[in-house]
Amino acid sequence: MSLLYPRFKLSLLPLMAWIGVQGALIAGAYGILHDQITYTISREYFTEFKAEQFRYMDFGWPERVYTAQIGFLATWWVGFIAGWFLARLAVPHLPEKVAVRWCRQAFVVLIAVAAVAGLVGAGVGWWVTRPGTDPSAGDWQEFAHSYGVRDVPGFIRAACIHNGSYIGALLGLTGACFWLRRRVRGLGETEMGPPRAVATAES
Repeated sequence: MSLLYPRFKLSLLPLMAWIGVQGALIAGAYGILHDQITYTISREYFTEFKAEQFRYMDFGWPERVYTAQIGFLATWWVGFIAGWFLARLAVPHLPEKVAVRWCRQAFVVLIAVAAVAGLVGAGVGWWVTRPGTDPSAGDWQEFAHSYGVRDVPGFIRAACIHNGSYIGALLGLTGACFWLRRRVRGLGETEMGPPRAVATAES
């Protein structure tokens, strides 16, 4: 079964797309909450650094709203792709309700891993900026000052959380796919009978 080259009944496509949309909404909501937290840690991470990437979305609204926009736009597409991969693993082989439920559970795995990785990133950020250190020295100083950042320690902490979350999202998707694939293979036939027959997209 290839996750990239689809081979499934066209009648399954709406459900798979719907799971992708659910993934986009879940990831977008997580991104909004995540960025509200990191905005509290470093306002400049968004107003100086992220603003370069998402300036087209700055309509002059309050900074918290702008930050929420950034959080959603940076994550929704990741959630959609994750939902597509998970749907590819589950939908062709399970009844609709079971496939949706297991995909949602897999999303819990993904979000949990991403959150833990973000916490690890927070720990790294705290360690780098702990009392007695000079976080404004070296590469961080040059990078932060190139964006006009004044609170370098806060910027570093927010950046470490974001970097940890990016890594966690990749690890979480890998783990969620592995978990779901094993569950479909190991429990699907036992609990639900033989898997659905898979046909080509042209059929």
